[in-house]
Amino acid sequence: MPGPVPGIHDLRRFGKKDVDGRDKPGHDGVVKSKKGEDRMRNLIGLLVVLCCLAALPAAADDYPSRPIRAITATSAGGTSDVYMRVLGEELRKAWGQAVVVENRPGGGLNVGGRFCAEAAPDGYTICILPVETLTYNEFLYRSIPFNPERDFVPVANPFYDTQVLVVNSSLGVKSLADLAALAKAKPKTLSYVTPSVPLYVYMEQWKKDNGLDIVWVPFKGGGDAVNGLLSGVTPIAFFGLANMIQYIHAGKLTALAVDGDTRSPLVPDVPTLRELGYKGPLTQVYFGIVAPKGTPAAIVDKLSKEINRIDKLPEFRQKHLIELGLVPIEDTPEQFAKFLAADRARAKEIVKDSGLPLR
Repeated sequence: MPGPVPGIHDLRRFGKKDVDGRDKPGHDGVVKSKKGEDRMRNLIGLLVVLCCLAALPAAADDYPSRPIRAITATSAGGTSDVYMRVLGEELRKAWGQAVVVENRPGGGLNVGGRFCAEAAPDGYTICILPVETLTYNEFLYRSIPFNPERDFVPVANPFYDTQVLVVNSSLGVKSLADLAALAKAKPKTLSYVTPSVPLYVYMEQWKKDNGLDIVWVPFKGGGDAVNGLLSGVTPIAFFGLANMIQYIHAGKLTALAVDGDTRSPLVPDVPTLRELGYKGPLTQVYFGIVAPKGTPAAIVDKLSKEINRIDKLPEFRQKHLIELGLVPIEDTPEQFAKFLAADRARAKEIVKDSGLPLR
């Protein structure tokens, strides 16, 4: 008499092929097929990929779900610090999450760059870094603790920072010609400071052309530069108009020239360097907003669009940009990336031609 028909529990007797070609039970006794396992593994892998892709827009839609850290490479009270605080307040109004500014000055503006590069690329750290950190320092220093080309993702370039050549009003000079005459009459008694490599090149060339002996004082920070100017210790500076405008209007400082090709509406009577005949290298001074490399593209895009939207708000634009001598810019991450690449090429040549030793 035939035996009973095998049920599911009886089928567990079969599994992998034995050495003689017959099925052999697996470790759990269940029949297993290698092709079936491969198909199942591929299907699971495909599902995982699809789930991850589907989650990206959702992650951007839900962003931010907690406070955002904003790193600056300068001390409190500087142009980038002030801008990021007022921008952060507008972002809080729009997104309901705070933006906490974290100042990381020092190291020739390299410390802030290092903290930015080492941050988690999750969208919850953004950084506003000066042109020196983003372009010049890699050519000025033997080594820096980050790679500005590889470690950052461009987000937005919110503004150009108009630079102004000022002197302490106690010097009694009203023009570059007056300053040259004073420097010739009192050699080695005057000094100047500037954080900008192109403007350092300008000042050194101007000194050479006019046979002047004015001492360059290395830049240590915006606060030190302003204090030195107002006290008369370092009575000459080529610095951001945003930092100087209140003292110019108060009569404590006298403006002699601005960089760029056009005059500033804040000091319309002050000529540009081009008007004064300078034909050497000049590049725009700016503070770029970047994120750590690997930050999701959807989050970078969302940040960029929101920053540009805020910068276009009439009251914000007038009060926090134009009235401080900042020239508004609205660009995409792609446009900013192209600008940075071109500016790094210019920076390399300017540093090379400046004769500045590696630090």
